[in-house]
Amino acid sequence: MIGWDFGAALALGGALGVPALVMAELLPALEAVMVTKLNAQLASGGLEGRDI
Repeated sequence: MIGWDFGAALALGGALGVPALVMAELLPALEAVMVTKLNAQLASGGLEGRDI
């Protein structure tokens, strides 16, 4: 299982000037895209030899 560090994501958003409430709204959708892309790379063998 892969865990996403949402605390770090909120901090990154804050550093970029994105309010925490906006980040809280966007993070679930962003997580869905990240999981989809990661699964596609794993299925295609695109991450062979790399740490995840």
